[in-house]
Amino acid sequence: MPVAELIPLRDLSACCAPITREVISAANAESLARSVKALADPARIRIVSMIAAHDDGEACVCDLTDPLGLSQPTVSHHLRILMDAGFLTRSKRGTWAYYRLAPGALGALTSFLASAV
Repeated sequence: MPVAELIPLRDLSACCAPITREVISAANAESLARSVKALADPARIRIVSMIAAHDDGEACVCDLTDPLGLSQPTVSHHLRILMDAGFLTRSKRGTWAYYRLAPGALGALTSFLASAV
């Protein structure tokens, strides 16, 4: 399924009822699972944490490679997965790309999952 057809996390509350109110549709469950899968990697969780904690809430690949102990292509791969899942946004400045958390992406996911408790 192309990325354009995935449910962006920031719109979860608009398209998905809380888990305890009604059963999630198969299509929405599949889309949500793909988004959650993007975070199901220790390096990606660390990347999200590092970007959120970084000065001005943004970082480039060069800020992440050494602390993660990963190569630039590997970090770029993880960043692409997080962007495709809607967790990060990217802005280009000259030859550098800076990443920041997408507004509301993590909040929408935690609210959706918290409704199951």
